[in-house]
Amino acid sequence: MKRIVILLFSFLAYGFSNAQQLNTLIDQALMNSPEIQKFELQYRIASEKVNQVNTIPNTEFGVGYFVSEPETRTGAQRFKVSAKQMMPWFGNITAREHYVSALAEANYEDIVIAKRKLIASVSQSYYKLYTNKAKDAVLLKNIKLLETYETLALTAVEVGNASAVDVLRLQIRQNEMQHLLDVLRQQYLAEQTNFNTLLNQNKDVKINVVNALSMPSEDFEVTPADLALHPELLKYDKLYHSVEQSELLSQKESSPMIGFGLDYINVEKRPDMEFNDNGKDIIMPMVSLSIPIFNKKYNSQTIQNELQQEAITVQKQERLNVLEARLDKAVKDRVSARISYTTQVKNLKQARNAEAILTKNYESGTINFKDVLDIQELQLKFEINQIESVKNYYVQSTIINYLTQQ
Repeated sequence: MKRIVILLFSFLAYGFSNAQQLNTLIDQALMNSPEIQKFELQYRIASEKVNQVNTIPNTEFGVGYFVSEPETRTGAQRFKVSAKQMMPWFGNITAREHYVSALAEANYEDIVIAKRKLIASVSQSYYKLYTNKAKDAVLLKNIKLLETYETLALTAVEVGNASAVDVLRLQIRQNEMQHLLDVLRQQYLAEQTNFNTLLNQNKDVKINVVNALSMPSEDFEVTPADLALHPELLKYDKLYHSVEQSELLSQKESSPMIGFGLDYINVEKRPDMEFNDNGKDIIMPMVSLSIPIFNKKYNSQTIQNELQQEAITVQKQERLNVLEARLDKAVKDRVSARISYTTQVKNLKQARNAEAILTKNYESGTINFKDVLDIQELQLKFEINQIESVKNYYVQSTIINYLTQQ
C-alpha cells in the first residue's frame, strides 16, 4: 500500500516543500483510520476460522449401569463404558480449510478497497482546502485593490473628475468582497473538520496546505486495461472462487463418514461355579459407517452454488460498467479542466491589459470607475475559475489513480 501511495501522488506532491506533504497526511490517515482497522480485524477473524474448521467431530463417551443385570454364562453384566470417534471422509477437512481461506481472501480485498477510497478522499479534501485558501488570497488582493481605487476616487471627487456615487460603488463592492471572504473562511473551517475526521484526529488541528498548485505540463498516462485489476473487481473473482470451494466442500460432505469405537462391559463372577472364563469382562471394538442416503440437501446446495456463481458474474460485469464509465468521465473532465485553465489564463491576461489602460487614463483625468469595477469583477471571476480548474484537474487525477493504479 505504501508503494501505491507513492505511485499515486508523487507527481501531485511536487512543490509542496513549504507545506505538509500530502503523502505524509495519507500515511497518517491510513494508520489511524477506524474503518480500515475494522476491515483488518474482520480479515483476521476470517483467517482464524481456518483453525476452527481444522478439526474432527467430538469423541463420544458413554457410561451405562445395568439396573436389571443380565445373566450370561460367565456372569452378570454390571456396567458398560463406550467410546466412539467419527472421522470425515478423506479430503473433507482440507476442503473446509480451502473454503474458509477463500472467504478470508475475499475479505482482504475490502481492506485494499477501503485504503484506496481513503487515499482518494484525503487527497480530494486536501485540494478543496487548497482551493479555499487560494480563493482567500485572491479576495484579499482584490479588497486591497478596491481600497486603492477608493483612494483614487476620493481624490478624483475633490478635483471634480468623479462623483460620490463612484466612491459608494467601490465601497459596496468592498462590502461584497468582505462578505465572500467571511463565508469562504467558514467553508474552510468546515472542510478542515472533514479533513481531520478522515485523519481521525482532533477537528481543530490546523492543516498547513500548499500555497500554490500549478497545472502540470502534461497528463500522466491512463491505461484502461488496468481497470480489470481493480480490487472492487478482484473481490468478485475471489468470491467466485469461494463458491467453487463451497461446491467442493459440499461434495466432500456428501461422502460417508467412518467411525471407530470400543465397548467395555464389566462382568461379575458367578459365586456358585468355577471355570476359566468366570467373570471375564467383555471388550468389543466397533467400526461404523454413516452414509447420506437422502442427499437432496447436497443436490440443492449444488444448484444454489451454480446460481450464486452466475449472480457474481453478473454483478462483476455491472460493476465493471460503472467503473469504466467513471474512468471515462474522469479522463474527459480532466481534459475539460485543462481547457478551462488555458482559457482563464488568456482571459486574465486580457483583463489585466484592460485594467492597465484604465489606470493610465487616470493620469489624464478621464478614468471611469464603473469600467474599473467591471474589469475588476472580470479579473476576480477569471482568477477564481483558474483556481477551480486546477483543483478539478487534480481531483479528476485522483479519481483516475483510484481506478487504474496497481
